[in-house]
Amino acid sequence: MVEHAAPAPESCLIPTGQGRIHARYWPGGADAPAGAPIVLLHDSLGCVDLWRDFPAKLALATGRAVIAYDRLGFGKSDPHPGRLRPDFVGSEAGDAFAALAAHFDLTRFIAFGHSVGGGMAVSIAAAYPGRCRGVITESAQEFVEDRTLEGIRVAGEQFKDPSQLDRLKRYHGEKAQWVLDAWVQTWQSPEFADWNLDAVLPRVTVPLLAIHGENDEYGSMRHPEKLVALAGGGAEMLPMPGCGHVPHREREHAVLDAVRGFMRQPGI
Repeated sequence: MVEHAAPAPESCLIPTGQGRIHARYWPGGADAPAGAPIVLLHDSLGCVDLWRDFPAKLALATGRAVIAYDRLGFGKSDPHPGRLRPDFVGSEAGDAFAALAAHFDLTRFIAFGHSVGGGMAVSIAAAYPGRCRGVITESAQEFVEDRTLEGIRVAGEQFKDPSQLDRLKRYHGEKAQWVLDAWVQTWQSPEFADWNLDAVLPRVTVPLLAIHGENDEYGSMRHPEKLVALAGGGAEMLPMPGCGHVPHREREHAVLDAVRGFMRQPGI
């Protein structure tokens, strides 16, 4: 049997109020025009390229178009003009995502976010109730937990090794130090200590799937439990035993199967 290759993705730069964001689009299958595309939101050190081949495999597995973008300051997007504000998770639904949605004419979409991108997916779903048809979170943080802060502290120590920062530069160029500081300093700041999604989740009335590795070094199972308990619509949790913070890499087939099943629900 010949395995079909994914169509080649297309990249573009989209103007926003603060600079241009880089986005990449993977076409779906023959039925893609009839189904809502999936928008991927990356983690705190992530970018489009760090999703590697997962977007292409996701497009093949679901038949849906997939869109991933670099947040401002990350990857191939323009540098961020300043520091991240304490409300950066919720505010992603505004300028940058609004520009992305307008560029791709997203009258409906599925929001799929990894780590802090999961919190952004929740916020975007709440901000676009008539257009977001479903939410998938992977290793998302619902609140600031001691386990999260300890994981960030340990990672921050590791990045004191210049070779670790050089790895980040392969994906973020000269923005790498800003990317690292935006993660470590923002999450550890007193202004961010009380951040959570408690008030946002009840406004998410579409189906939600919370994927979480039981060995996630940046968040306990309390995060997906709260995501499911507080969501305003039907929500389910998918624990992954023996899995860490990156299920789409560590348990790729299981994640693809779960997403494919989730997408079979009516209206998605």
